[in-house]
Amino acid sequence: MMELFSFGPLGWGDEILAGLWVTVRLALATLPLGLILGFAVAALSLSHLRLLRGLGAGYTTLMRGLPEILTLFIVYNGLGLALNQIMGWLAPNAAPIDFPPFAAGVIALALVFAAFAAEVLRGAFLAVPEGQILAGRAIGMSAHKIFWRIKLPQLWRFALPGMGNLWLNLLKDTALVSVIALNDLMRMTKVAVGVTKQPFTFYLVACLIYWLMCVLSELVLTRMERRANRGLQRA
Repeated sequence: MMELFSFGPLGWGDEILAGLWVTVRLALATLPLGLILGFAVAALSLSHLRLLRGLGAGYTTLMRGLPEILTLFIVYNGLGLALNQIMGWLAPNAAPIDFPPFAAGVIALALVFAAFAAEVLRGAFLAVPEGQILAGRAIGMSAHKIFWRIKLPQLWRFALPGMGNLWLNLLKDTALVSVIALNDLMRMTKVAVGVTKQPFTFYLVACLIYWLMCVLSELVLTRMERRANRGLQRA
């Protein structure tokens, strides 16, 4: 069995590692984009304007209600079609554009991640004690200073457990991009299974790799939570 995972032309070790690297890059590229979108949607949901609150609530309701794989197909095919349509108007003689699967995966996963992250961030904002905000206003702090000096430092502590769970889900959801021909860990595992006819062996190894990534992430998240909660008295 070890020969199956050796490196070189006779084994699949290099292909599996290459797929793992694509998976890690995909997750790391999706996280900041998803967080930025999540903050924006959370801000809409907390707005004093009913229209903006409706937009925020509508986005989270829509994106959380759609299957991730359907969102992926819509982004991959829809954006690709839109780009070719625009290019057809601007340059009728230009060759068709192939929308990169990696970019489609990042956008689709970020849209889904943002919808769930927005709810976590909204709850974290609401968890900041109102008395501290009133105290900031009482001493003449602007809304900008209240956000940066009172809300944001505590937001991280309140949101971290929920965001950690979303990160673990994101790691596992990266397996979905294999359906749009991105050579991630899951796709390379499927290719290896198709050639070697050893499904149990390769799928078991893929399960272990995903599990190890989640375990390592949980260790990092635990240290981050301890650091975020340092100085707080435990009951």
